[in-house]
Amino acid sequence: MTISAAAPGKTKIGWIGTGVMGRWMCQHAMTKGFAATVYNRSADKLQPLVDAGATAAASPKEVAARSDIVFAIVGFPKDVREVFLGADGALAGSKPGTILVDMTTSDPSLAVEIYEAAKAKRVHSLDAPVSGGDVGAKNAALSIMIGGDNDVVAAVAPVFEAMGKTIVHQGKAGAGQHTKMVNQILISSNMIAVCEGLLYGYKAGLDLETVFKSVSVGAAGSKALEVLGPRMLARNFEPGFYVEHFIKDMGIALAEAEKMNLSLPGLGLAKQLYEAVRAQGYGRKGTHALLMALETLNGIKR
Repeated sequence: MTISAAAPGKTKIGWIGTGVMGRWMCQHAMTKGFAATVYNRSADKLQPLVDAGATAAASPKEVAARSDIVFAIVGFPKDVREVFLGADGALAGSKPGTILVDMTTSDPSLAVEIYEAAKAKRVHSLDAPVSGGDVGAKNAALSIMIGGDNDVVAAVAPVFEAMGKTIVHQGKAGAGQHTKMVNQILISSNMIAVCEGLLYGYKAGLDLETVFKSVSVGAAGSKALEVLGPRMLARNFEPGFYVEHFIKDMGIALAEAEKMNLSLPGLGLAKQLYEAVRAQGYGRKGTHALLMALETLNGIKR
């Protein structure tokens, strides 16, 4: 059966999880003309979307009952399981032909489980985690990594295009999540380097603003340095992406690596350093709060 492409003014979307990133992703879709039904455990976070014309729902099940395509971006795999497969989850409220799209970074095996459970009810499913943080979400510039069937990806593409700039179908169910693990592994060691480099410059007595101008444009440049470097210099550690969520992602990647008999010592080190960040009370700060943990390690008080 052919699946029709999503169309503004016709296709109704649902959105579960309207936090730091989800709020903006849903809002961009609404701006493009997609009517939305929204749900969040903390109802106050729905207000900006309700003010923009969205309809609030009391459960993920209710969201799905009112929608053609249901998106979710929540915190942890247990949350993903609950909002999709729970008794009040989206699958329970889905009619045949509904498309479920998980944009959380989660377990590849759970993505496959949701795909199979949905298929048994003649419902479609995609795993489509994103990269780009709060800035990418606000600017509709996310990288979206998709696992699932070709025709379903094509059907959802007009909505993906409202929130992202790099949209790539990576393969079958679970492939989007595996690709996101590659992304998080790359970020983990890079964040250590960014924080250690800036810490070295501080200890050497350099003007970090001028150092940043020199090093951000050459081979040492990176997206982490470009986006998070200025926040570190300003001592702004509010989250674009939570430390506790990053630890979750690294844990998933290490578990998947173990299944593949793959040793990733750099990732293991990064996870241990971030465990220290959380232990120091910064679990709900941004990933760049690693700088503060390294300062504590070196006895630097700022």
